[in-house]
Amino acid sequence: MTSLGELLKKAISKFTSSTVVDEKTINELIRDLQRSLLIGDVNVELVQKISENVRKRALEEKIPPGLSRKDQVIKIVYEEFVKLLGEEPAKLQIPRDRRYVLMMVGIQGFGKTTSIAKLAYYLKKNDYSVGVICADTYRPGACDQLTQLLAETKIPVYRSDGEKDPINIVKKGLEKLSQEGVKVFLIDTAGRHKSQETLMEEIRMLQKEIKPDEVMLVLDAGIGQQAGAHAKAFHEAAPIGSIFLTKMDTSAKGGGALSAIAVTKAKIKFLGTGEKIDDIELFNPSGYVGRLLGLGDIEGLIERFRLAELEMDKERMEAIVRGEFTLEQFVKQLKDLRKAGPFSKLLSKLPLPNIPQIPDEALKDAEKKIKKWDAIISSMTTEERVDTHILNSSRIKRIARGAGVSERDVKELIKQYRLAKKFMKSVKRLPKKMLPYT
Repeated sequence: MTSLGELLKKAISKFTSSTVVDEKTINELIRDLQRSLLIGDVNVELVQKISENVRKRALEEKIPPGLSRKDQVIKIVYEEFVKLLGEEPAKLQIPRDRRYVLMMVGIQGFGKTTSIAKLAYYLKKNDYSVGVICADTYRPGACDQLTQLLAETKIPVYRSDGEKDPINIVKKGLEKLSQEGVKVFLIDTAGRHKSQETLMEEIRMLQKEIKPDEVMLVLDAGIGQQAGAHAKAFHEAAPIGSIFLTKMDTSAKGGGALSAIAVTKAKIKFLGTGEKIDDIELFNPSGYVGRLLGLGDIEGLIERFRLAELEMDKERMEAIVRGEFTLEQFVKQLKDLRKAGPFSKLLSKLPLPNIPQIPDEALKDAEKKIKKWDAIISSMTTEERVDTHILNSSRIKRIARGAGVSERDVKELIKQYRLAKKFMKSVKRLPKKMLPYT
């Protein structure tokens, strides 16, 4: 069966080879994406959400100067997948000053035991005092495998070969390893029983009795259509807090994780990228999506958009240079420009030497307070937004109360607005040849 990654790459390749990009081409790309996701058993609701977001943005968003619609659509598809997976790279946030119990769950054959060894080694390299508890009483070789994998790392492994109750094993393991100075405990649970219900009942009991700080689901990157069902079963037994995606050594794999994330709302934290104990890395959504979609230089494309968006379009620049804006328009411009980058960088693009500049601190302050200012504008009357000179103390007091801010905040907005107006009057007095777009 063709993997989701291969299907998505084919859809993207077909789109990028198109000579014309219009509404018909965009809709065709979306249909191909939908077909790929559904074949990969990504749930229908998730497929619909991604499709709607891509279609709306691809047809409505303005293309930055100097870039093509084709590039823009590719960027949108990439961003929507990254948004689903969690936009920020995963971080190691295990506390060092207290005990932390991490229970690993997953079906036998997904690489759970190997992943535990990798994670234990990774934590040790990051100066954590870590120990492993083998609570898989069903698979005889599990404890032997852990012991062998960690033999040269000096990471302690607790095992109790005669004990059949995993809860007792874990409790005794926590006590024994604590005495050895261990702070972070990784628990290897069973991955197979006589029936799935028996396995899930064991996971439920461990969750109830041990109360781990985190439950991490180990998932094979290549299982595709079964990922959602596996994730749902474990999540109902013990709420999944994070995902360890194994067997990511081939770029075609990984699509099944989408359904697992949709079901559990958990984020991928680690990737297993090979067979060696140090083949582990923190998950980076942008790199993962780039591989999944077959986008080689996606970071280069994103950078080109970032730079293009720093360039003001002619209409906006002319409006700013004329200085013809109300208090409401001033805040709206700040909000719009903030999306393209720091306001100070945008103003620095104006060729305006030797004239009064808005202080850098004021610009940084403005960027932080745009949200608050937006609330202030909403509390004003139409007349007050157009003419700030009518804003006396009683009006300011009423506006502040309505916006849930202080009177000082309202006065500060008015001050910044008037500074900007003064700045633009200086611009208008410059020789015409120095002004952009003239």
